[in-house]
Amino acid sequence: MALLSLVSLSLLSSLVQGYANPGSCSGACNVHDPGLIQRQSDKVYYRFSTGNKISYAYSSSIEGPWTNVGSMLPDGSSIDLEGNDDLWAPDVQLINDVYHVYYSVSSFGSQNSAIGLATSETMDEGSWTDHGSTGVTSSSSKNYNAIDANVLNDGGSYYMNFGSFWGDIYQVPLNSAATKAASASYNIAFDPSGTHAVEGSYLYKYGDYYYLFYSAGICCSYDTSRPASGEEYKIKVCRSSSATGNFVDADGTACTNGGGTVVLESHGTVYGPGGQGVFTDPDLGPVLYYHYVDTTIGYGDGQKLFGWNKIDFSSGWPVV
Repeated sequence: MALLSLVSLSLLSSLVQGYANPGSCSGACNVHDPGLIQRQSDKVYYRFSTGNKISYAYSSSIEGPWTNVGSMLPDGSSIDLEGNDDLWAPDVQLINDVYHVYYSVSSFGSQNSAIGLATSETMDEGSWTDHGSTGVTSSSSKNYNAIDANVLNDGGSYYMNFGSFWGDIYQVPLNSAATKAASASYNIAFDPSGTHAVEGSYLYKYGDYYYLFYSAGICCSYDTSRPASGEEYKIKVCRSSSATGNFVDADGTACTNGGGTVVLESHGTVYGPGGQGVFTDPDLGPVLYYHYVDTTIGYGDGQKLFGWNKIDFSSGWPVV
């Protein structure tokens, strides 16, 4: 019996260390920083991503085939900052029956940044209204970089999580329309080591816990300068019984002090997964979606692919 238990534990350990391959994707699958939602009226999937003034696509299935729609804001953002004709890291949410896409305006490596908002009642091409800045901005005087927004609706209270490097992840309460910051921001995750390479947070409630997913490591330019093994992008998580803080990892280490349990990292031909979000699929249940490099194709930023995996929360921690 003891031997059987040891074998069972060994098998469990091997399963925990392994990762499922990404779910299949066909059609327009090259993306960076995806955001995913289903339209209420017809259950069509819409996927938003960095570049092309927020590129977006649609599909009848999470597996595709994905068809490009075009640019969400073809004229760029009204925010008066460098990068307002590019736009990054969209987060899409349905709020009060209106589709909200929060986007970033910045330039690579700059702290002169702002988080903007565009809305649409249908998500059809040409239907988007740009509302400019949400009031979440940063400059060299701030402890954070105001990019990579994600908004959580917690029973009618809205919280925006954001941040990249510098002081890492911050949170700010929003007004009742989820259009503007309502008060000051505060830190919810920080890695004190190295360059503080944490960004792209996504807060998701499941059961009694709020799970703070985020990307850690180096994200980009793998075709010219890959980091040391293990320092590339990966997805980590901390959790809390509150939406507003005290997040810890599976070992109990505070997320504000370098804590973070790995959810998904490089494996097989999958390299540098990150830029993630979580979507509650009506058929699959909770799904972790992200971008990654397929090493059999190439390492360029333009070759990043849309990936997704079902999440198993049965242990209290997400496993893919």
